[in-house]
Amino acid sequence: MKTTVKKIIVSVTNDLVSDNRVHKVCTSLQIMGFDVLLVGRKLPGSKPVKRQYSTKRMRLIFNKGPLFYAEYNLRLFLLILLAKSNILLSNDLDSLAANYIASRLKKNVLVYDSHEYFTEVPELIDRPKTKAIWEWLEKKMLPKIRHAYTVCNSIAHTYNLKYGTNFKVVRNLPTANNFQKKAAKASSKKMVLYQGALNIGRGLEQAIRAMHYIENAELVIAGDGDIRKELETLVKNENLEKKVRFLGRLPLEELSLFTVQADLGLSIEEDLGLNYRYALPNKLFDYVQAKVPVLVSNLPEMAAIVKNYKIGAITETLEPKQLAVTISNALTNDENRKLWNNNLGKAAMELTWENEEKVLKSIFQQLL
Repeated sequence: MKTTVKKIIVSVTNDLVSDNRVHKVCTSLQIMGFDVLLVGRKLPGSKPVKRQYSTKRMRLIFNKGPLFYAEYNLRLFLLILLAKSNILLSNDLDSLAANYIASRLKKNVLVYDSHEYFTEVPELIDRPKTKAIWEWLEKKMLPKIRHAYTVCNSIAHTYNLKYGTNFKVVRNLPTANNFQKKAAKASSKKMVLYQGALNIGRGLEQAIRAMHYIENAELVIAGDGDIRKELETLVKNENLEKKVRFLGRLPLEELSLFTVQADLGLSIEEDLGLNYRYALPNKLFDYVQAKVPVLVSNLPEMAAIVKNYKIGAITETLEPKQLAVTISNALTNDENRKLWNNNLGKAAMELTWENEEKVLKSIFQQLL
């Protein structure tokens, strides 16, 4: 008897290039036996994407603001409506409306992956009207979704308490790698690395200013985002061009070559609302997988990982001078670094996608 392969349409609002979480999920689903189509958008300057599963990127008229979200969801809704599908996987609240309505009309199973606490992102904190719209959408849709998961226990608990949902936790862990330091650094300076989105509340301005007080070290910033130009201007105005370097957004393979060379990885989000307070960024786990000691903010999810595995330091403040002291100590305290490096091996073995995807498989196995 021939078994029908079930088609999943996975949707996200980014251009697919550097979204490692979605790539890992799609790869796992394909290995499970699903026919996967990943839908995103194509931006000016977007690099090509080569995946083992199918992808489609839509060119939109609008690239930000309310008109972007409206256009994206309308285009996505029409695409889903006309395509063959059995299951819809929506990534984050900004792609959920199209998936929710289409799933009702087509009788498709809807699965929701919440990458963050969307209505509590810093960009919405001072925009009460816009925030109220997203909260209304969330309230209308989330209680009716049967299959959902998110990135950490704090967000799952909050949603379950608020909406009576049954969110599971699938952390954004990297695939297991045996990283080797393949190339020597061009400079003898210590490398302090930040990789990820360049948005407000990531502690980047403070880290840049802290470089005034840190000797024999370079801050390397790998990524792109809303405040990149402001950060580059800050570096220039502070005369820190010799201490701060921007790499831009790199493909995952190129980024990993820099990650393994770092002496310290930064994940120093500010406590700007519940989304950042509950943050458990994938960059933290990428540092761990590359066996790079970390410095994190004293926020519950990140601090718990660092305390549990003893793989780095926790900063109580982002005031530049005090942050500089903490970074300098993390780079030069040989006793601490020996302990962290020893523990990173165990952490890297445990904190892997291969272990975490068991939860993902338990959600989708029942849908095969």
